Amino acid sequence: MSVLSNNTILSKYLALEQRGKVQVEYVWIDGTNGLRSKTRTVDFVPKSASELPEWNFDGSSTGQAEGHDSDVLIQPVAIYNDPFRGGDNKLVLCATYNPDGTPHKTNYRHACNKIMDTHASTKPWFGIEQEYMFFDPETAKPYGWPKHGFPAPQGPFYCGIGAGKIFGRDIVEAHYRACLHAGVNISGVNAEVAPGQFEYQVGPCVGISMGDELWISRYILERVAEDFGIVVSIHPKPVKGDWNGAGCHTNFSTEAMRQEGGIAEIEKAIKKMSTRHMEHIEVYGEDNDQRLTGRHETGHINDFSYGVANRGASIRIPRHVGKEGKGYLEDRRPASNIDPYRVTGIIMESTFLPDN
Repeated sequence: MSVLSNNTILSKYLALEQRGKVQVEYVWIDGTNGLRSKTRTVDFVPKSASELPEWNFDGSSTGQAEGHDSDVLIQPVAIYNDPFRGGDNKLVLCATYNPDGTPHKTNYRHACNKIMDTHASTKPWFGIEQEYMFFDPETAKPYGWPKHGFPAPQGPFYCGIGAGKIFGRDIVEAHYRACLHAGVNISGVNAEVAPGQFEYQVGPCVGISMGDELWISRYILERVAEDFGIVVSIHPKPVKGDWNGAGCHTNFSTEAMRQEGGIAEIEKAIKKMSTRHMEHIEVYGEDNDQRLTGRHETGHINDFSYGVANRGASIRIPRHVGKEGKGYLEDRRPASNIDPYRVTGIIMESTFLPDN
């Protein structure tokens, strides 16, 4: 029986009355920058994450604890509508903590939240462009690629239309709708440069909510693709050779940057980020050296550069921003597999370094 046939059967059960019970899916980040989840039943409809109880999991099975002391605590931090179960059911993103209440070493949200709180008065906005690629688990090749050899060279696939150019649009559309239902501020999608490769954009989001919404959107993508029997890869170089890698271009602005004359604040922030280039690279994703080669619309990993409308630079100032003299910057260095808390946190840190 096919996956989709199974889902048709499942839908009959999902329509059954739950008799005052609500299913809450607890989602957390594991020890390898992946996602895990499990379900809890509650007797009320939660309106906020703070209403939900703390829980725990076996960290020895997620790369986050030793077997002799394996409990890791999960604290709900952000709540969303559940697009899979519907009704009053919820998804809740959780942060990980040690049994003594201190943040787990994989909990990058904790430090990021402190930074965002410190600079909340600057009203930071973020938008992240998540690139990814679909893989066929039977062939271990990108979805839609021929079983033998390679597809045509890059060119017709970016924002393409039609059979032979686009593979997986139904999955993309299902993810888009599911994010909207969940309450994620997903702002768009498009097919990317390589066949089977796509991008969606989340934002603008204020402060810590950027990391929360990107993580839950990734969870939703994995769950949707699971229904279709397709694997999602967020590796920064999913296919070796003359194919574009995958990034998480991060757009950033403060209130001062968005006001008249804000270009001066943008350039000031870029200058400060340039002095910490390699510190940024350290938290901009694993295997990012395979992507940041100076080719395929990237700057070289060892060099820092910026320019107006330059997609080969480390940081791009969009053309309309340069023309209007205000707006935002686009950091093109982050890889597709980033932890968004680490990226948004260091961007804020660098921007607000003391002036010399």
